[in-house]
Amino acid sequence: MTKSDSRQIAILGAGPVGLEAALYARQLGYSVTVYERGKIAEHVQRWSHVRLFSPFGMNTTALGRKVLSGHSLPAESDCITGGEHRSAYLEPLAKCDLLKGCIQTDTRVLTIGRSGYLKTDPPGEPNRSKSPFRLLIRQEKSERVDEADVVLDCTGTFSKHRWLGDGGIPAIGELAAEPSIPYGLEDVLGTRKDHYAGKSILVVGGGYSAATTVCALATLAEKHLDTWVVWLARTHRTQPLPRISNDPLKERDRLAVRANTLATRGDGNVEFHPQSLIHAVEKVNESFKVRAVVAGQERTFEVDRLIANVGYQPDVDLYRELQIHECYASQGPMALAASLAKQSGSDCLAISSGGTSTMRNPEPNFYILGAKSYGRNSHFLLRAGFEQVRDVMALITGKQSLDLYKER
Repeated sequence: MTKSDSRQIAILGAGPVGLEAALYARQLGYSVTVYERGKIAEHVQRWSHVRLFSPFGMNTTALGRKVLSGHSLPAESDCITGGEHRSAYLEPLAKCDLLKGCIQTDTRVLTIGRSGYLKTDPPGEPNRSKSPFRLLIRQEKSERVDEADVVLDCTGTFSKHRWLGDGGIPAIGELAAEPSIPYGLEDVLGTRKDHYAGKSILVVGGGYSAATTVCALATLAEKHLDTWVVWLARTHRTQPLPRISNDPLKERDRLAVRANTLATRGDGNVEFHPQSLIHAVEKVNESFKVRAVVAGQERTFEVDRLIANVGYQPDVDLYRELQIHECYASQGPMALAASLAKQSGSDCLAISSGGTSTMRNPEPNFYILGAKSYGRNSHFLLRAGFEQVRDVMALITGKQSLDLYKER
């Protein structure tokens, strides 16, 4: 660990990017506090049964692997599940000597302000950067205010789902039915198997999450023949997932092939309906009645189960009192969103970090990293988050060439 200045860095979220940022900052000698509203890598644990597309080496760093050199780690080429990644890498990382005493779990940051300043004060006031951030903290039933000189928001998007309804708003009745609708990735072949076996299930969504759910349900239907899946998506494509030529992420390509086969051939007790817009959801005892417009025609689906894999969005309320320049489309930080827009259509593996300039906000010393920095753009990879950590630390130290990953 190198000796650095006395600035206090607050990191929100103890997920893969938050832990990496904490490790990097501690390696530079900074005083760090990590605030995690749940447990270590809470969001990863919620989809622990899902196998990652990207190999282990792409989801770790040389810095992290060096710290854990005494541990038995998966091979860099292994594609492991979220749960395996959490137990093999993230939890040991959180317990390493550099991070001891830095992480506060079951601790929620409610909102953030700036001492002596309001959001409405003129931007660019030079003394604003000298004033500490004020973080309203809730731990158990008590509240307090902590101060920090630098804040890194690494909270991700998984805790705030999007809605089923046409136009992105809740469908009629969805707010009332929300507690009964899973919006994440259900473990349909494991802990939730009995909940779905032999049932009719409506899956809504057109991305990899919905495809993962549908493929798992089709596997379930092989042994439980009464299981039936209706898959609705907004896309106009007859095949739900576009394939990438010579895709280097083989697990991603396998999923696309399997999902597209199910959608177009009707295998696995699956029927796929593109051009679908949800208008209303009604919970009827333990079942659902869903009204939709499919290819211009009104349809009503009466099913036993409903799964909404419709994506996630950033919780921007956390920094509403700060001067953050947000993209009007993605809700990500504007500079980064503009960089990503220029690379629109590129495979996530080909998207570049954009460098230090894309990480700046009008609010001095406040940075958004990880999946949250991409807003509603779903192309985020952990590799990009690690590049962001490097770039932000270069900004904090004022050393543009700083790169601990190259120096390891």
